[in-house]
Amino acid sequence: MPTDKGAAAENIATAARKAGKKGPPPVHLWNPPFCGDLDMRIARDGTWFYLGTPIGRHELVKLFSSIIRKDGDDYFLVTPVEKVGIKVDDAPFVAVDFNRVDAGLEFVTNVQDRVIAGEDHPIRVVRDPATGEPSPYVLIRRNLEALIDRKSFYRLVELGETETVDGTEWFGLRSGGRFFPVIPAAELQV
Repeated sequence: MPTDKGAAAENIATAARKAGKKGPPPVHLWNPPFCGDLDMRIARDGTWFYLGTPIGRHELVKLFSSIIRKDGDDYFLVTPVEKVGIKVDDAPFVAVDFNRVDAGLEFVTNVQDRVIAGEDHPIRVVRDPATGEPSPYVLIRRNLEALIDRKSFYRLVELGETETVDGTEWFGLRSGGRFFPVIPAAELQV
């Protein structure tokens, strides 16, 4: 990988443009050599940073998001010829909106990915052990999730229902023929 950090990001962007000309790049099939870490970070709010500065061009962010891959706990930008490490504070995407459609709940991310929650795109909620605050996620592609933003989560809660799962009554969401538990119903009583 070039030593000039600006050239490194431009090389990755050029390779991503070429790879994505015929649809989503098949990053899961590529196994290029690891070329080191790139000073790129995705903040919890979905802002992409390069060399400590926010990337202001949405099309460039969208391009980079098309070649992100998670291996284990680590995130990489992957092209057919190189693989560089990046930092992700929470999830690589943010679900910024959703709509009710016939098939269920269709989520839209900050980079315009669209998925309908269901068997292939489950919703999960992680609660902070100290505060109980929920962090809701929806699987976007492979093992890459989107953090569901607060305004969307509040709207989702309005659509919630209760269902018994393994003997416990849960408050949750239904989409794509599945029920996704959010919180035990007993904990909803204030």
